[in-house]
Amino acid sequence: MTRWRPGLPCALLASACTCTLLASACNGAAGYEAGGTEERWQAADPVVSDDGAIVTVETPIDARTLDLAISSPAMRAVANVRLLLPPGWSRGATQTWPVLYLLHGAHTDHTAWTANSDIAKLSASTGVIVVMPDGGACGQYSDWWNLGGFGPPAWETFHLTELRQILERGFHASTVRAIAGFSMGGFGAMSYAARNPSMFRAAASYSGAVDSLWDGKGGPGITGPMVLTLMSVTCPRYPQWVNLWGDPAVPAERRMWEAHNPASLASRLRGIPLFVASGNGEPGPLAPALFPDIVEQVVYGESRAFVEALEAAGVPVTSDFYGRGTHAWPYWQRELHRSWAMLMSAIGATSAP
Repeated sequence: MTRWRPGLPCALLASACTCTLLASACNGAAGYEAGGTEERWQAADPVVSDDGAIVTVETPIDARTLDLAISSPAMRAVANVRLLLPPGWSRGATQTWPVLYLLHGAHTDHTAWTANSDIAKLSASTGVIVVMPDGGACGQYSDWWNLGGFGPPAWETFHLTELRQILERGFHASTVRAIAGFSMGGFGAMSYAARNPSMFRAAASYSGAVDSLWDGKGGPGITGPMVLTLMSVTCPRYPQWVNLWGDPAVPAERRMWEAHNPASLASRLRGIPLFVASGNGEPGPLAPALFPDIVEQVVYGESRAFVEALEAAGVPVTSDFYGRGTHAWPYWQRELHRSWAMLMSAIGATSAP
């Protein structure tokens, strides 16, 4: 059942149903009964970020899973987020909970983690709000340069400013956070943590593309920049790859690459627990395959280079280069489990009594 936010203007609701049916929500009168629960919502001013981002639709999936549709000025579009709520969470709660951002990889969306892993079960007894935002099919967890025009998509602003403020103002999220992700999301986790010191208390990457400027040495012949070039072929509606951070062959534009590249920012990750994992691309025990996985071979090379950059900068890191393994969910779920205690300890998330 979809829940409309009380107090929203009718113009935001008209496409789904008539304002006559939603009069109490549109005029800020009494709330409505939550579908399938005993909770009743009272009217309240909508939760809004500083720049005007607002939750337009809330859709409960089950007792703990809540989907949000957010009208985002940064994106100039509606962007989606899935939440897993902790034990004891309610609208009227007087406490806040620490947050774990879980980022998805390319060609997936905000539903990927709950659809393909046991994150709901893993977090069921832990006092943490798990936040799984959409990052675009190939959004690269960045505010796009767009050849100097900037503008949308602005994923970093959406995730770390608009969404963060909405969660803290309306969903009892605390300011204590960790972040993790797989593949493109592994890049996002480490890039966000490095670009925003003190925002996250731990970060983990599973098969992450964590060296965007990797030279490809020892790999299958694909460099970091070539990965983004290939995305322009494989991603629907993906714009020219130079729209992201420019051309790394141009010195002024290369600086934008370095300003987002986790390996280039290794020293900025000092002081927080880090976890980096990858297989070597050879068929492994958890996901049978007939041939080596070139994608995992590339991120393996990038992950190795990233760990080397961290070590050169004197930044402690826990790595799990587990040998045989492809770019597949069974490995990412296992690595999530292996890093779970580290992530939860860093943010002080404990099991419910």
